[in-house]
Parts: sequence; structure tokens; C-alpha cells
Amino acid sequence: MNPTPISRVLKFATLAALAFGVVSTDAAPLYRLESALTIKSPSAPSWDYLTFDVSHDYLYIARRDDGILIYDAKAKKITGAIENSQGGNATVLVPEFDRGFVINQDGSTTIFQLSTLKTLSRAKFGEDADNGFYDGVTKQILITQGDSGQATFLDAKTGAVTGVLKIDSNSLEGVAPDGEGNFFMALRDRDKVIKIDGRTRALVAEWKVIGHKLPNGVAYDAANQRVFVSTRGENPALLVFDAVSGKVVAEPVIGRGNDQVIFDAAAKKIYTSNGFDGTLVIVEQVDANTYKLAEAATTRPYARTMALDPKTKTVYLTTAEGTVDPAKAWKTSVAPFYPNTYFKDTFVLLTYSPK
Repeated sequence: MNPTPISRVLKFATLAALAFGVVSTDAAPLYRLESALTIKSPSAPSWDYLTFDVSHDYLYIARRDDGILIYDAKAKKITGAIENSQGGNATVLVPEFDRGFVINQDGSTTIFQLSTLKTLSRAKFGEDADNGFYDGVTKQILITQGDSGQATFLDAKTGAVTGVLKIDSNSLEGVAPDGEGNFFMALRDRDKVIKIDGRTRALVAEWKVIGHKLPNGVAYDAANQRVFVSTRGENPALLVFDAVSGKVVAEPVIGRGNDQVIFDAAAKKIYTSNGFDGTLVIVEQVDANTYKLAEAATTRPYARTMALDPKTKTVYLTTAEGTVDPAKAWKTSVAPFYPNTYFKDTFVLLTYSPK
């Protein structure tokens, strides 16, 4: 049977495209769900930040009531928990001192040895705590304490308090060190981004967020001196600040309810986990001032915190099944129907990988 004129045209077009390198038979790998591991517990789920240890292929999961769970990424299973880490909300790794610091909600830190996972001590530094961030220049850990309206600094070698900075905010969110001894921090309730000198532990600059609301996650690109800040308002975006001038040079769209931002400098991609939409939105950095969507993968509702394995590009997120019980108060300021009740034995670790 002779080919029709249309089929001849299509055949010619395809051959021409191949000749000029327009058509590729190898599509770029896109993120898909690799596994969903349900982690059972005696209590209803309550959780927060994830931290990936590249040296040991461990994922530290802040399971609060159960402490910090240890997930072996090679064996693909939970192998235990950090001793005396109940109330753990985040984990900070300091490989140069072979130390890990669990940031506990009661204003204490559990210090453990990275190589053995043995707990060394647990000590109070305040009345509350949310997260912690290590700066390799000043060798300090900055701990955010929103309820107390302050940041506490710890010596990463000894765990001793080196100073406290009072901040006019009760919602101290994401923080990123710049590799020069400074920290950038988002103040969600003030719609501001501030810069803190880690050596003097003093506020040295602040930028007002314009055109957007509720800044939250923060990451930093040292090579281009760019600060990435997510926003949670009605028009959520990834604001790209010039770290010197404070000028916003780009604002690509992301999903709603972002909690964390991760910059993969090697791949030049910014990852955002967006809990309200249930999306993993990845933005590609074309150059210092130009950004475009790389992809937007669906995850699950309220999968808001994440960690990245920079070697395999695997992304880990956690969430659980929940509901709004109208007999109890719920946080409408966060989302119209932000769950106030989560169901026992529904906590799940989601593993996404490019395929």
C-alpha cells in the first residue's frame, strides 16, 4: 500500500528533525514515587524536619514523640532511633566534629556521635526550639526559637551556648548560612528576610518582602550570591534575592504551603516541598537571574518537609492521614482546613526518584 501524502510529510519531517538533532528518543528522567513506607507508632503522628547524612546514607526523621528515627537508605528500613531524643524536631549534622545535634521542642539539644549514633548528652538552652542550622565558618549552630522570639547560638564542638539574639518575630522560619559567617533568615509573621552576622550575633540587614506574603523556606547559592526564599501567601513564589543589594531578581511560581527549600548547586536546581498542593516543584537555575520550571511532581497532601540525597537525587518526604475535627480548634491561618487530628499508624515516608 502506497503511503498517503500526510504520512509522507510526517516521515520527512521526522527524518529532518533527527538529522538536525531536534528529536531526542531519550526523555529527561522525571520524579516518580519509588516507595511509601508506613512507620507505625504507639502514638498519633506528629513530625517535622528531615535530614540526610550523605556520609552514612542515613535519613534522620523528626518524629517528635518517638524522637529522631534513623532510616537506612541502602537497606531501605528504619533501624532505630537516637537515644534520649524525645521531642526531637530537627537534626543538625556537623561531620567535622563527628557530631549530630537534635533540636528538641522543649529547648534542649541531644548531642550524639555521628560515627556510632551514640548519645553523648542532652542539655537545656531555652524554653522552646524549632530548627537548627550549622555555619562552618564560625563553627556555630543557630537555633530558631519562635515562641521566645530569639535565636540561640551553640558552639558546634562543645555544645555550649555562645550567645542569644532577640528578634522581633514569633515565627522564625528557614535559615541559610552564606559560607562567609552570616545567616539569612525568613520572618514569616513580619514578611521580612533578615541577615545576621554570626561572629557578632547581630542583625546587620533586613529586606521587606514586597508583593508576596509569609516567607518561609530559605536556601543559598554561594557561587552567585543568591538567596532563595519561598512564600506561602495567595501567590506562592520562590523569591530570588541578590544577597548584596537585597533586590529580588526573579520570582518563579511554586506550590502552596511550602515548608522547605533545598538548592542543589551541582545540578543547579531548587527543590520546594509544598504541603497544601501536595507537589514537589523543582526550579532550574539558567543563570543567576533566570529561572524556569524543571518539573512539578505530585506527592501527597501535607508532605511539607523533605530531604535530598545529592548523590542519587532521591527526595524524601513525610506525611500522614488527617482530618479537621470541628470539635477542636484548627489553624485556619495556615490553611482553610489544616488538619488538627492525625490517625495512628498512617505516618508514611515517601521516596521519590527520577525515572
